[in-house]
Amino acid sequence: MESQRFDLTGKTALITGAGRGIGLAIARALAEHGADVILVARSADQLQIAAREIEAGIGRHAWTLAFDLSKTNGVEHLFSDAVEAAGGVDILVNCAGTTVRKPTEDLSLEDFRRVMDVNLTSALVLSQAFCRHCRSAGKPGGIINIGSLACHAARPTIAPYTCSKMGLLGLTKTLAVEWAPYGINVNAIGPGYIATELTVPLRKDPEFDRWVLAKTPLGRWGTPEDLVGVAILLASKAGDFITGQIFYVDGGWTALI
Repeated sequence: MESQRFDLTGKTALITGAGRGIGLAIARALAEHGADVILVARSADQLQIAAREIEAGIGRHAWTLAFDLSKTNGVEHLFSDAVEAAGGVDILVNCAGTTVRKPTEDLSLEDFRRVMDVNLTSALVLSQAFCRHCRSAGKPGGIINIGSLACHAARPTIAPYTCSKMGLLGLTKTLAVEWAPYGINVNAIGPGYIATELTVPLRKDPEFDRWVLAKTPLGRWGTPEDLVGVAILLASKAGDFITGQIFYVDGGWTALI
């Protein structure tokens, strides 16, 4: 049956930023399609709540690893802990992200480096560890990087975020062509403006909210659940011939002049 091409039974996925928002929605969806999940985020409390929800409500195993991805020196060890706990990783979703909003002329190097470390460097180091793991195990794998509209274009006051996300798209394409011989597919999802806890201040700003709605042909903010269909496609056999791509899930934003 064609639906079996979306079945993830027997797979294990590691998802960063999985305590809430987009990361948690993707983790739930992967579990609903049969995958066991390893949840990574800074907050142990958020992770425990998410894991209980997935195990009790969906019936898949959920491991939790609380870790601050700005501590890049420990990221490879984090991946080793994940493999030890679950026995292996088949799918990597780099979703953790942060930002700093201020005029670029007032930006500190510390702020810039922290955003780059969380959004880009951690994805690189986790992807490297994932590649070595897949090659050692002699198995294929899939990486999904969560990008942004900032992979496509810039706006004022978010220079570190934009640099990190444009870099993440470059990393996606580079790894896709470099690791294709190993059977590792690497793709990205570019969310539009999504209603999460992190975007509450933006949604509460009437001027910014009007700007988002005017720029989005579908006329609304997205939800984390709007992203899960593409994530399942890219994680499953249905996406076996897709690599090096970014899929904008943006309500038509990038299609509008």
